[in-house]
This record gives sequence, C-alpha cells and structure tokens, in this order.
Amino acid sequence: MTANEQLASVGKNIQEKATLIWNVANTLFGAFKPHEYGLVILPMVVIKRFHDCLLPTHQAVLDTYKKVEHLAVKEGFLRTAAGYQFYNTSPFTFETLRADPENINDNFRAYLNGFSDNVQDILSRMNFSAKIDRMEEAGLLYQVIVDFCSDKADMGPEKISAVDMGYIFENLVQRFSESYNEEAGAHFTSRDIIYLMCDLLVTGDQNAFNGDGITKTVYDMTMGTSQMLTCMEERLKQLDADADVTCFGQELNPFTFGIAKADMLIRGGDPDNMQFGDTLDDDKFDGYQFDYCISNPPFGIDWKREAAAVEAEHKKGSAGRFGPGLPSKSDGQMLFLLNGLSKLKPEGRMAIIQNGSSLFTGDAGSGQSEIRRYLIESDWLDAIVQLPNDSFYNTGIATYIWIITKDKPSEHIGKVQLIDASKCYESRRKSIGNKRVDITEACRELIVRAYGEYRDQTYERELESGEKLVCKSRVLDSVALGYNKIVIESPMKLYYEISKERVDFLRNCGEEFIEKLKESVGEDIKILPAILTTQFMHMTADICTDLGIGKRYDDIEQFEDELEDAWRKRCGMEKGTAHPDVLNFTALFLAIRCNEGKKLREKNGKLVADPSKRDTENVPLDEDIDAYFTREVLPYNPDAWIDKSKTKVGYEIPFTRTFYEYKEIEPADQIAQRIEEHEHALMQRLHDLFGKDGE
Repeated sequence: MTANEQLASVGKNIQEKATLIWNVANTLFGAFKPHEYGLVILPMVVIKRFHDCLLPTHQAVLDTYKKVEHLAVKEGFLRTAAGYQFYNTSPFTFETLRADPENINDNFRAYLNGFSDNVQDILSRMNFSAKIDRMEEAGLLYQVIVDFCSDKADMGPEKISAVDMGYIFENLVQRFSESYNEEAGAHFTSRDIIYLMCDLLVTGDQNAFNGDGITKTVYDMTMGTSQMLTCMEERLKQLDADADVTCFGQELNPFTFGIAKADMLIRGGDPDNMQFGDTLDDDKFDGYQFDYCISNPPFGIDWKREAAAVEAEHKKGSAGRFGPGLPSKSDGQMLFLLNGLSKLKPEGRMAIIQNGSSLFTGDAGSGQSEIRRYLIESDWLDAIVQLPNDSFYNTGIATYIWIITKDKPSEHIGKVQLIDASKCYESRRKSIGNKRVDITEACRELIVRAYGEYRDQTYERELESGEKLVCKSRVLDSVALGYNKIVIESPMKLYYEISKERVDFLRNCGEEFIEKLKESVGEDIKILPAILTTQFMHMTADICTDLGIGKRYDDIEQFEDELEDAWRKRCGMEKGTAHPDVLNFTALFLAIRCNEGKKLREKNGKLVADPSKRDTENVPLDEDIDAYFTREVLPYNPDAWIDKSKTKVGYEIPFTRTFYEYKEIEPADQIAQRIEEHEHALMQRLHDLFGKDGE
C-alpha cells in the first residue's frame, strides 16, 4: 500500500475512532474546561490501549504473579507472560470495573497501581492522578470508564495496528492542541512532511543495506509523540520486511513524552530508548551514535535557560556537541543541528527541519556562520529542500529540510544541492490551522527524483486537477557558499581649526558632559579618564586661546609642534615633557575631518584609518582578495587599503539568489496606456452613475 493509500484509509477509519474517543468529552462537560479535556482523554486512551493489548494474556499474568510474587526479581517472568514489555498484576479489567460502580474510585486506583513501573512513569509524567481526583469529586469517573468500555472503543492490536494507533494519538493531540488554543505543530509534524524526510534519507543512503538486510538505529532529539520515528521504521520495513530498526528519542514535554513512551511499549520496543529531558542541557544519549537522525526542532525559541550548560559544552571544543559555534541566544535551532550531527555514525545521515534564518543569519565569524562553515568545510551538507509555505499547522513561513550525510557519494563530494520545492504541493480543501497544502505522493516523487539525480534541472508535472507541480534543482560547489569578509580602510584626512564656539564650549562644559565623555573613552579617544576634569577643560580652552581664535592649521606637524609649545609655556614644562594624552585630547577636540585635508600618520609613518569611512566587502572564497580589491575598490577609492588582520571567513546559503528569475519590466508606454484606459473606464462609470453634466 502506498503512503497516499495509507493516508486515505487512515484518514477515514482512524478519524472516526479518534472522534468517538474524543466524544468522551461530553461526559467531562462542566467539571473540566474545554482546554482540559485532552488532559483526561489522552491518558485514558493510553490506559485503554494497554488494557486491550494485555487482555488476552491477563489471566496468564495473574497466574504467573502468584508463582513469582515472593521473588525479588520477577519482571522478566511477568513480561514473558504478558507478551509485552509491560504488564498489569491487578485482577481488575474495564469490564469488572464497570460491574462495580459503588467502588469505582478505589478499584480504578488499584487497577492503575497494578501496572508495571514503566507504565507508572508514563501516567506520572501526564500527572493523571490529579485528574482522577477531579473526576472523583465530580462523580464522573464511572461514566468515563463506561464510555471506554464501548465496543467501538476497542483498541486491541487485532483491531488497531501500532501504526494506526500512532495516527490516533496524532489526531487526538491535534484536537487537544486546538481546544487548548495551542498550535498543533508544537507537538508534531504532519505525516506528509515526515514521509518526505524519510524518503530523502533512505533514497540517498548508499549504505542502507548492510549484508543480507537492513539493520538501523534511528534518533529523534525532539520526538514529540514519536511519529517521525514510527514513520522511519515503517519506511525501512517497506524496503525489508525483516529490517531490524531500533528507535531512540528524547522529549521535553512530559505529556507528549508519555504518549511516545506508551507507543514504544505497545510496539514492543525498549521503553528505555525513550528519554525525558531537555536535549540541549540534559543529553540522555551522551556517547551514542546512530545511523539516522530525523527531527523537527523548535525554531525561534531562545536557549537562555540552557545557556550555562550549552556554553560549558562549547568550551570543550571538539570534545563537546557545540564546539563549532553558538548561535544567537534568541534562536536555538542550530544547536539541535549540531547535536544531531554529533550523534551520527561515520556513515550516518540526518534530515532536520530549519527555518530560513539558519541559511544566512549571522555575519562572518558569528556563531551561526561558524556552524555553517563547520558543516560545509567538513563536506557533510548534502542538500537543502525548501518546502511550500503553509505546510505546517503552526506556521506559514518558509521552512527547509537539511539533508546531512557524513558519507557522501563520490559524485556529491565538494557540492551542495539546493531544491526549491516551494511550488510542489497540492492545495487542501480544508485548512488545519496554518496548514493549507499537502506534499502528496506525486509531490514526493518529484522532489525525491530531483534529489536522486543531483543535477541542475527543473522538474514539472501536471495533475488531473489542473494543478502544476514545479520542483527546481541547482547544484553548487561548496566553495561558492563561502566568502572572505575584508575590512577596507581609508586614511583620515583633516585640518585643525580653533573656533570660538569650541573654546567657549570647553570653558562652559559641566560635570554631566565630562562623565559622558569618560564613558565614551575607547578606540577613538585614547586618553586616561582621570585626566578629564573641569580644570583640565578650562586649561585646554586657555591653550586654544594662546594659539589664536580663528586660526586654521592645514599642516599637521606644524599644529602638533605649536600645540606642544603652547602647553609647555602655559605649564612651565620642558620641551617634550607634555603628557601625550593631553595633546591627543586637544588635537581630537579641534580636528575637522574632510576629504581634501592632509592624511594623518602615526609617528612610524603608518596612515591613520578614519573609522567613519571604514567599509567591508564580501569576496567569494574562490576569488583572489587582492585582485578583487584592485578591480572593485581602488578605482573608486585610490587611497584605500585592506586591514588583513580583520579578514574573516563566512558562509551563507544563497537560496533566494540561486533561484531568482529576472522578470523584464513592462515598458513605460504600455504602463501609461493601461493607466489611461483605467482612467477612461473610471470616468465612464462615473458618467453612467451621475448622468450628463452632473444631472
């Protein structure tokens, strides 16, 4: 069955099941607010799923428990009897609970206490005990149990597969998010995007089959309800029914973590592979490496809370996850990219969603640029796919799938493919939140084909509906993504003029100005703050008066000599003993920058740069800096030079520029003609409305 056929069948049957379950909310009306319904319904779905899975072996577990109850270690016996990694030793079932309404409160708690520790952990994460208390107080618990005893609420494995159960969880989480006025995408990524990510990972994997079959590990660092892991396992088993796929995930939200762990238990996996915690500052898989990483981390979320741990790990350099660089504290998505990269095996592959800021935000030398540099210079960035806008439930902005591989095929080495799939979608008949388009199977086939062929090409396909799919591919040399940011300096040209206005200002300036001046002491004002006093300002005014109000110096050396002489005579000092900071301040205060003045030089003859004329240029990495400077700068600024000590290497992904298509502007005479026609039509309508001569 194709992914589209799966989606179609699930779309009807599973939605019906989810709707039935959600209708339990009618029982909760009044005692719970609408945005709280999911806090009851989702844990109850987890419990009922566990119950229905365990029901066929329930008696066998009870019999085994009687035999091993006295043993210190009995977990293995009970799991074997249950046929799952979890069990329940309580004698109650939902039917026996329903049969005793008088004791429903005590009996239901006894039933929950019979679950194995891994299930207890899930219910604890969901804080379900508090919800039971509220149902007890409102007298609703019995009716909720009855609602879940319905034949239509049967969630046994013979009725609902593990994959379909994942769909039900997904549907319920979406409904819960909507009722909570919270975007559904905060919890999960829609299946059409996940399937595309899975297909891109598998299609480009030259190591997919090891030996006789597939043996893979898959990791999701922000797993939500773990549907990405489920889909990846599903895809690999479509290639090889006997594929050995082991999934690992970490999640910060306790509620969705509970669902993910429950899903893992139901599918027969190891629940210890599902870990709770913040991936950035509490990595639960330190030292692990995986074949695949697939993830949709949050973007636009700050990492201030995790800053101490993240910065400490950054200082470890290559021994830590974040050695290459740290992004802006306002957006931590590139930290997740680095984390995923650190978890890949030498032949590992990652598909991770990022928004547009990861492509270009951050100047040369910044954390974001350094992360891109590390990724590209290591030749691990294989491709980036731009998704259509409005693909996600919680955002309509442009988003991208980054495909990263540590073992590129030979024909991909030294290259990066950019795929513009922004026009490769089918419109939804009904939007869900911000999601207005789907990446259908036809869309996926076109995108995956573009990735597989890895060449410059535009792919098109017209659908029966009349919609046209367009997917554009461009392959760039990796070096084309980098640049040298050079700093261009121009000489400071100035003359000195002793104006009456400036001298008067020195005589009248107060303490407030002096304090502000002390704060600004830095690169341009190279003087000791202690010198700056009211007395010093008045003395400087006297010196300027001695030189002569209105006098102008175009000869810098003459000015410096006369200035020093004036200070020496006024203060009774010998020549050459005036404090350089004193002379510097006076010169700085009287200097007037201009384009025609004399170039200012230091004592060693080196030209002094004018900070106000400082400029930068980005020179492509594959171009000689000096040749670029000679061609692009010197013809317009013959006095300029490059401060090579400040040159930095930067990287950005020029997605928009790569796919930009110039559209010729309409000729002016045609525009004028259209305006004239529009005016004529408007006047005609006015004439028709008001009649001739305004009658």
